[in-house]
Amino acid sequence: MTAALPEIVVVVRALPAQVLILDGEAIAFDVSGRPHPFQITMRRFGRRLHVEELREELPIRAFFFDCLRVDGDSLADRPARERIAALAASIPGELAIPRLVTASVAEASAFYDVALAAGHEGLMAKSLEGPYEAGNRGASWLKIKRAHTLDLVVLAAEWGSGRRSGKLSNLHLGARDPETGAYVMLGKTFKGLTDVMLEWQTRRFLELETHRDASTVYVRPEVVVEIAFSDLQVSPRYAGGLALRLARVKRYREDKSPPQADSMAAVRRIAAAQAAVAPPP
Repeated sequence: MTAALPEIVVVVRALPAQVLILDGEAIAFDVSGRPHPFQITMRRFGRRLHVEELREELPIRAFFFDCLRVDGDSLADRPARERIAALAASIPGELAIPRLVTASVAEASAFYDVALAAGHEGLMAKSLEGPYEAGNRGASWLKIKRAHTLDLVVLAAEWGSGRRSGKLSNLHLGARDPETGAYVMLGKTFKGLTDVMLEWQTRRFLELETHRDASTVYVRPEVVVEIAFSDLQVSPRYAGGLALRLARVKRYREDKSPPQADSMAAVRRIAAAQAAVAPPP
């Protein structure tokens, strides 16, 4: 993907080390300086044609948060505090992801609020003594992010595989459009389901079945489920133009009927608040 990211290539080639392995993120920004959603940033990767045109439309920057090797020294097994020091010595400050080392809850909370106001999902909290664990956050990393919740209606469920074989697992989730009365699909999830929930929902959805295909059982919209999710993203896949990101089941709302579930109006309010440009802190 080197050819697709020429501005990052220029930045990296200007670094003084001859051999350097860094971990970081590439982020595309909108005209207001706020980060684009993940799926828009991904348009920059793998592009082979019209790279310069897309570069003007979606400028992208690299930010680094870890250093695994500098010239002849491997740092992956060193404590994070040593890797952080090596990173600071290897790159200009503007290329480093903002970082706070503190034991103060108030300072950490304020730092978190600034990250959210800037349009980011949240923070990563890391132990200063932890080694680098490739492909695994492990016990020394903790993702701290805001979670939204919505009470949505189950429209269908897909048959599971592996240890979930024979059980209805992946839920199709929707919200009612108050203008049409129809349910608008917002995405799917199989995360957060316990064995007890899988057993219960398989029995319940088969009772509510309207029709099925090879992989999916479609049901009458009578079951309400509370869904936690990180944010909403623009999606041409669904009629409402929005999709849940990182959705997981919190609980079934047997105390609620479908008319009491959240509507598309509530969904759109969350999307509008998410897209709003916050004033600078």
